Order: sequence, then structure tokens, then C-alpha cells
Amino acid sequence: MTSSVKEYHHGNLYAALLTEAEKLLPETGAAGLSLREVARRTGVSHGAPRRHFPDKQALLSALAENGYERLGAQLDAALDGAEGTFTERLTAFATAYVDFAVRHGALLDLMFTSKNWPDADHLLRANERAFAAPVQLLARARAVGEITDGDAERVDMAVLAVLQGLAVMAHAGLAGTRPMADVVSGTVTTLADGLRPRRS
Repeated sequence: MTSSVKEYHHGNLYAALLTEAEKLLPETGAAGLSLREVARRTGVSHGAPRRHFPDKQALLSALAENGYERLGAQLDAALDGAEGTFTERLTAFATAYVDFAVRHGALLDLMFTSKNWPDADHLLRANERAFAAPVQLLARARAVGEITDGDAERVDMAVLAVLQGLAVMAHAGLAGTRPMADVVSGTVTTLADGLRPRRS
């Protein structure tokens, strides 16, 4: 009996399938991922995954939601340990986000694509939970005058868009010879400078 089959009998098949699916994702993309191949790599019969996932879409949905949970935990941990100025705290968030993108680029692509699927309300909620800490960071900075108190939704969207761009750059290796940490730090500093309230 393989270790994977033992895991199945111990009730860990769900987690094992998600692990193998994520490993396959960079090779196949979402379109090429198959339940049969995930089952084969997990060491169970090709019908076993259907106990948890009736079809591939259900597997992809669970994979995306799990990704949001892990991203949220990483961002929460980064911001819980961050101190100092708004720029320093935003840099801690950006660094954690870029780190996730570098290590889980294919999963991050799936996560953001998944928000446009039909019946994706649970994934939109997962996205909101994942980014709750950075949104709170912006709200606190706005409340104490560290950043402009203009259109909050527009500002938050602009910040998250810039940081998403950094994540894409890191995942695609578009920073050239520059250390990614320097790119992140410099970009966040420029962004934070632009967000400061204008003094009359």
C-alpha cells in the first residue's frame, strides 16, 4: 500500500489532491490539469478524487480558495510583524506578496482568473479576506494623515494595482539584473511619497 493510499484512508486525500494539483499547475496550466493525472500522482484510483471534487472545475475552485487562504495568512503574518513608518509597513506587505508570487506564480494566476468564473462569490470573499490586512493598513494610514484622505476606494485600488504589477514582474523575471528587493523597496517608496497629503 502506498503512502498516498494510507493518507486517503486517514482522511487526508483532499489535502493530498490539492498538493499534487498545485505541483502540476505550472506544467499544465488550468486548462490542461486533469483529475486523472492528479489521482495518478497522488497514488489513488482515477475515481477517488470524485469523492471530494465532482469535476475539474471543483478542484480548480478549491485550489484557488486554498491559495487565497495561504496568501492571506502570509500577508497577515508580514503585517503583524511590521513596525515603523507607513512606507516600511507597506514594504513589508509588498515583499510578502512578491515572495508569494515568485514561489506560487501559477497558483496566483489561477486565483485571479478564478474571480471571473460563474458562481465565484466564495472566491471573491476569499480574495477580500486575503487582502483585509493591507486594506486595514491603508485605512489606518488614512485616518492618521499618513496618506491622502481622498477617494479611499480609488487609492486602495491604485496601491493594490501597483503591488500586483510588482508581483507579475517578479514572477516573470522582468526586473533584469536588479535585485527584486531593491525594485520592491524603490517602488513602494515612490508610491508612498505620491500618497502623502498635499500641504497648502
